[in-house]
Amino acid sequence: MNRPELHLPDLPEVQVQLGLPALGDADSSEAGRAARARQPWRYRLQQTLSSYLLLLLMALLAASTWWLVRNTPMAPGVRATAPPSQTPDYTMNGFAITRFAPDGQVALRIAGDVLRHYPATDRLEIDGVRIQATAPDGRTTDATARQAVANGDGSEIQLLGGARVISQLPGGQVLEVKGEFLHAFLRFERLRSHLPVQVRHGSSEASAGGLDYDNLQQQLTLNGPVRAKVAAPGRARTPVPPAAGRSP
Repeated sequence: MNRPELHLPDLPEVQVQLGLPALGDADSSEAGRAARARQPWRYRLQQTLSSYLLLLLMALLAASTWWLVRNTPMAPGVRATAPPSQTPDYTMNGFAITRFAPDGQVALRIAGDVLRHYPATDRLEIDGVRIQATAPDGRTTDATARQAVANGDGSEIQLLGGARVISQLPGGQVLEVKGEFLHAFLRFERLRSHLPVQVRHGSSEASAGGLDYDNLQQQLTLNGPVRAKVAAPGRARTPVPPAAGRSP
Protein backbone atom coordinates (compact mmCIF):
# COMPACT_ATOMS: atom_id res chain seq x y z
CA MET A 1 0.00 0.00 0.00
CA ASN A 2 1.46 3.28 -1.08
CA ARG A 3 1.80 6.03 1.65
CA PRO A 4 0.80 9.63 0.73
CA GLU A 5 3.71 12.05 0.37
CA LEU A 6 3.74 15.85 0.75
CA HIS A 7 6.19 17.81 -1.30
CA LEU A 8 7.10 21.40 -0.14
CA PRO A 9 8.85 23.88 -2.33
CA ASP A 10 12.34 24.97 -1.40
CA LEU A 11 12.26 28.00 0.95
CA PRO A 12 14.71 30.83 0.50
CA GLU A 13 17.56 31.01 2.97
CA VAL A 14 17.33 33.67 5.69
CA GLN A 15 20.50 34.89 7.36
CA VAL A 16 20.31 34.94 11.22
CA GLN A 17 22.86 36.88 13.27
CA LEU A 18 23.26 37.23 17.11
CA GLY A 19 24.66 40.31 18.78
CA LEU A 20 25.30 43.77 17.34
CA PRO A 21 24.94 44.29 13.62
CA ALA A 22 28.10 44.20 11.60
CA LEU A 23 29.68 47.28 10.11
CA GLY A 24 28.17 46.39 6.83
CA ASP A 25 24.72 46.80 8.32
CA ALA A 26 25.25 50.45 9.19
CA ASP A 27 22.74 51.43 6.59
CA SER A 28 20.02 49.41 8.39
CA SER A 29 20.88 51.14 11.74
CA GLU A 30 20.71 54.50 10.07
CA ALA A 31 17.37 53.56 8.63
CA GLY A 32 16.11 52.67 12.16
CA ARG A 33 17.25 55.97 13.57
CA ALA A 34 15.67 57.78 10.72
CA ALA A 35 12.41 55.93 11.35
CA ARG A 36 12.47 56.87 15.04
CA ALA A 37 13.24 60.47 14.17
CA ARG A 38 10.14 60.53 11.98
CA GLN A 39 7.99 59.59 15.02
CA PRO A 40 5.91 62.44 16.58
CA TRP A 41 7.54 64.30 19.50
CA ARG A 42 4.55 63.53 21.71
CA TYR A 43 5.13 59.83 21.21
CA ARG A 44 8.80 60.17 22.04
CA LEU A 45 7.95 62.19 25.19
CA GLN A 46 5.45 59.54 26.28
CA GLN A 47 8.06 56.82 25.85
CA THR A 48 10.59 58.77 27.91
CA LEU A 49 8.10 59.43 30.73
CA SER A 50 7.06 55.80 30.84
CA SER A 51 10.72 54.82 31.22
CA TYR A 52 11.16 57.08 34.30
CA LEU A 53 7.65 56.66 35.71
CA LEU A 54 8.73 54.33 38.54
CA LEU A 55 11.52 56.68 39.62
CA LEU A 56 9.13 59.65 39.64
CA LEU A 57 6.59 57.74 41.74
CA MET A 58 9.25 56.83 44.33
CA ALA A 59 10.42 60.44 44.58
CA LEU A 60 6.83 61.64 45.00
CA LEU A 61 6.21 59.04 47.73
CA ALA A 62 9.33 60.11 49.66
CA ALA A 63 8.37 63.79 49.46
CA SER A 64 4.83 63.12 50.69
CA THR A 65 6.13 61.04 53.63
CA TRP A 66 8.49 63.85 54.69
CA TRP A 67 5.65 66.38 54.51
CA LEU A 68 3.34 64.19 56.64
CA VAL A 69 5.99 63.66 59.33
CA ARG A 70 6.79 67.37 59.50
CA ASN A 71 3.17 68.54 59.73
CA THR A 72 1.58 65.79 61.85
CA PRO A 73 0.53 67.29 65.26
CA MET A 74 2.08 65.62 68.31
CA ALA A 75 0.34 64.72 71.53
CA PRO A 76 0.75 67.12 74.51
CA GLY A 77 3.95 66.41 76.38
CA VAL A 78 5.52 64.53 73.47
CA ARG A 79 6.77 67.51 71.48
CA ALA A 80 10.49 67.97 71.98
CA THR A 81 11.38 71.10 73.92
CA ALA A 82 14.26 73.36 73.07
CA PRO A 83 17.27 73.17 75.39
CA PRO A 84 17.17 75.75 78.15
CA SER A 85 18.99 78.96 77.42
CA GLN A 86 22.12 79.84 79.41
CA THR A 87 21.64 83.58 78.88
CA PRO A 88 19.44 85.84 81.04
CA ASP A 89 15.93 86.43 79.72
CA TYR A 90 15.59 89.78 81.47
CA THR A 91 17.74 92.32 83.35
CA MET A 92 16.76 95.08 85.79
CA ASN A 93 18.81 98.04 86.97
CA GLY A 94 18.24 99.79 90.31
CA PHE A 95 15.49 97.34 91.28
CA ALA A 96 13.66 96.45 94.51
CA ILE A 97 11.49 93.39 95.21
CA THR A 98 9.16 93.45 98.23
CA ARG A 99 7.22 90.57 99.76
CA PHE A 100 4.48 91.20 102.31
CA ALA A 101 3.30 89.08 105.24
CA PRO A 102 -0.40 88.14 105.63
CA ASP A 103 -0.85 91.07 108.04
CA GLY A 104 0.41 93.53 105.41
CA GLN A 105 3.82 94.11 106.97
CA VAL A 106 6.97 93.93 104.86
CA ALA A 107 8.43 90.43 105.29
CA LEU A 108 11.26 90.59 102.74
CA ARG A 109 12.80 93.28 100.59
CA ILE A 110 15.61 92.59 98.12
CA ALA A 111 17.22 95.52 96.32
CA GLY A 112 20.34 95.91 94.25
CA ASP A 113 22.15 97.63 91.44
CA VAL A 114 21.62 95.01 88.70
CA LEU A 115 19.48 91.87 88.58
CA ARG A 116 19.76 89.11 85.97
CA HIS A 117 17.33 86.17 85.70
CA TYR A 118 18.39 82.86 84.12
CA PRO A 119 15.38 80.79 82.99
CA ALA A 120 17.34 77.53 82.68
CA THR A 121 17.72 77.24 86.47
CA ASP A 122 15.29 79.97 87.64
CA ARG A 123 18.29 81.67 89.25
CA LEU A 124 18.80 85.31 90.10
CA GLU A 125 22.16 87.06 90.06
CA ILE A 126 22.29 90.38 91.88
CA ASP A 127 25.09 92.96 91.95
CA GLY A 128 25.29 95.28 94.99
CA VAL A 129 22.61 93.35 96.88
CA ARG A 130 20.81 94.77 99.94
CA ILE A 131 18.35 92.60 101.90
CA GLN A 132 15.93 93.45 104.68
CA ALA A 133 13.86 90.72 106.33
CA THR A 134 11.45 90.64 109.29
CA ALA A 135 10.64 87.33 111.02
CA PRO A 136 7.27 86.57 112.66
CA ASP A 137 8.85 87.04 116.11
CA GLY A 138 9.92 90.56 115.19
CA ARG A 139 13.58 89.80 114.52
CA THR A 140 15.02 92.06 111.83
CA THR A 141 17.85 91.00 109.54
CA ASP A 142 19.86 93.25 107.23
CA ALA A 143 22.37 91.81 104.74
CA THR A 144 24.69 93.31 102.15
CA ALA A 145 27.28 91.91 99.71
CA ARG A 146 28.97 92.77 96.45
CA GLN A 147 27.06 89.99 94.69
CA ALA A 148 24.34 87.46 95.46
CA VAL A 149 22.91 84.35 93.86
CA ALA A 150 19.31 83.49 94.77
CA ASN A 151 16.62 81.04 93.72
CA GLY A 152 13.47 82.23 92.00
CA ASP A 153 11.37 82.89 95.12
CA GLY A 154 14.24 84.50 97.06
CA SER A 155 14.05 82.04 99.96
CA GLU A 156 17.68 80.91 99.52
CA ILE A 157 20.45 83.46 98.94
CA GLN A 158 24.22 83.11 98.67
CA LEU A 159 26.12 86.28 99.55
CA LEU A 160 29.49 86.62 97.81
CA GLY A 161 32.26 89.13 98.50
CA GLY A 162 32.26 91.37 101.58
CA ALA A 163 29.12 89.71 102.95
CA ARG A 164 27.65 91.13 106.15
CA VAL A 165 24.55 90.05 108.06
CA ILE A 166 23.15 91.89 111.11
CA SER A 167 20.27 90.34 113.05
CA GLN A 168 18.53 91.59 116.19
CA LEU A 169 15.44 90.95 118.27
CA PRO A 170 13.57 94.02 119.52
CA GLY A 171 15.49 95.15 122.61
CA GLY A 172 17.94 92.23 122.30
CA GLN A 173 21.63 91.94 121.53
CA VAL A 174 22.92 92.34 118.02
CA LEU A 175 24.34 89.37 116.11
CA GLU A 176 26.70 90.37 113.32
CA VAL A 177 28.39 87.96 110.90
CA LYS A 178 30.97 88.96 108.29
CA GLY A 179 32.79 86.88 105.67
CA GLU A 180 33.47 86.39 101.99
CA PHE A 181 30.70 83.79 101.67
CA LEU A 182 27.44 83.46 103.60
CA HIS A 183 24.57 81.15 102.66
CA ALA A 184 21.22 82.33 104.03
CA PHE A 185 18.08 80.17 104.18
CA LEU A 186 15.43 82.79 104.93
CA ARG A 187 12.51 80.39 105.17
CA PHE A 188 14.24 78.35 107.89
CA GLU A 189 16.08 81.34 109.43
CA ARG A 190 19.43 79.63 109.02
CA LEU A 191 22.87 80.95 108.08
CA ARG A 192 25.84 78.82 107.00
CA SER A 193 29.39 79.26 105.72
CA HIS A 194 32.31 76.95 105.02
CA LEU A 195 34.76 79.86 104.76
CA PRO A 196 36.32 81.96 107.54
CA VAL A 197 33.90 84.30 109.32
CA GLN A 198 33.89 86.93 112.04
CA VAL A 199 31.04 86.85 114.55
CA ARG A 200 30.00 89.48 117.07
CA HIS A 201 27.21 88.85 119.56
CA GLY A 202 26.68 91.63 122.04
CA SER A 203 30.08 92.29 123.62
CA SER A 204 31.57 88.93 122.55
CA GLU A 205 33.58 88.46 119.38
CA ALA A 206 34.92 85.37 117.62
CA SER A 207 36.66 84.37 114.42
CA ALA A 208 36.16 80.87 113.02
CA GLY A 209 36.74 78.71 109.97
CA GLY A 210 32.97 78.53 109.31
CA LEU A 211 29.63 78.58 111.08
CA ASP A 212 26.11 77.17 111.21
CA TYR A 213 23.55 79.44 112.87
CA ASP A 214 19.98 78.24 113.49
CA ASN A 215 17.81 81.10 114.69
CA LEU A 216 14.76 78.90 115.36
CA GLN A 217 16.79 76.68 117.69
CA GLN A 218 18.84 79.61 118.99
CA GLN A 219 22.01 77.62 118.33
CA LEU A 220 25.33 78.85 116.94
CA THR A 221 28.02 76.36 115.89
CA LEU A 222 31.50 77.62 114.98
CA ASN A 223 33.94 75.51 112.97
CA GLY A 224 37.62 75.50 113.93
CA PRO A 225 39.98 77.06 114.25
CA VAL A 226 38.09 79.36 116.63
CA ARG A 227 39.41 82.41 118.47
CA ALA A 228 37.00 84.19 120.77
CA LYS A 229 36.77 87.07 123.22
CA VAL A 230 33.86 86.48 125.55
CA ALA A 231 32.60 89.18 127.91
CA ALA A 232 31.17 88.26 131.29
CA PRO A 233 27.35 88.36 131.44
CA GLY A 234 26.08 91.75 132.47
CA ARG A 235 29.52 93.36 132.29
CA ALA A 236 31.06 95.39 129.52
CA ARG A 237 34.52 94.63 128.30
CA THR A 238 37.30 96.60 129.93
CA PRO A 239 40.00 97.47 127.44
CA VAL A 240 43.48 96.30 128.36
CA PRO A 241 46.03 99.19 128.42
CA PRO A 242 49.03 98.88 126.12
CA ALA A 243 52.17 97.32 127.52
CA ALA A 244 54.02 100.64 127.51
CA GLY A 245 51.50 102.07 129.98
CA ARG A 246 51.87 99.30 132.58
CA SER A 247 53.94 99.79 135.74
CA PRO A 248 56.96 97.59 136.15
